Amino acid sequence: MKVQELRTKTEDELRKELLELSRERFKLRMQMGTGQLVRNSELKRVRRSIARVKTVLTEKQQQAQ
Repeated sequence: MKVQELRTKTEDELRKELLELSRERFKLRMQMGTGQLVRNSELKRVRRSIARVKTVLTEKQQQAQ
């Protein structure tokens, strides 16, 4: 997901997105542990998406202050 799209969302939507991405990351890590993960790049994509969401959340919280 692009940063511009994330900036249009509310904090609640961002938190929901963060929770979904965290769950997806957990599933991918379990697949990697059992040797079922075919594309390692998926883990990298999810990890970076989590970082983007956290960055936008922090920006919104700082603007509110």
